[in-house]
Amino acid sequence: MIRTLALFFGLLSAGSLSQLPEFAQQYGQRLGGAVDELATIAADFDASADRAGLSRDEALEQYSAEGNGFLIDRGRDMGRTLARYEKLSAQQRAFETADPIERSLTLVTNGDVELANETLSAFRPAVPVTAEGFLFAGAGFLAGFVALFALLKLIALPFRRRRPV
Repeated sequence: MIRTLALFFGLLSAGSLSQLPEFAQQYGQRLGGAVDELATIAADFDASADRAGLSRDEALEQYSAEGNGFLIDRGRDMGRTLARYEKLSAQQRAFETADPIERSLTLVTNGDVELANETLSAFRPAVPVTAEGFLFAGAGFLAGFVALFALLKLIALPFRRRRPV
């Protein structure tokens, strides 16, 4: 009974973990789209600043120098947008140079939460037919099987019949 439950849990874990490379691939597509859109906003802002003879930082400072509440808020918003662009651009560069396994693990440790949630809401599972899909499935099976098997053995330990001496 314990082996059967552990086998079932191992298969369930294998199926779940095998989806990580597919999720990373879909996340990478969304990341690219987000970076492209933010690049357009950053380029437009930089062009406006350049026409005014200002650097990006000087243009952002202009917002707070006006003293107008709306412009101050708008400057903060633009600062956050530009910072997000820089962060996601760096993540995209790291994502593109990483191998598939590193990409999946990097997503789990350093992924953008907002982008990951958007990806998850539109995520469609796929059958893993890549080497990394099989690797993650195997790791998931092994981890799930061993974890549940050990837990069930530990729980059953007090109920074992003792052999007479």
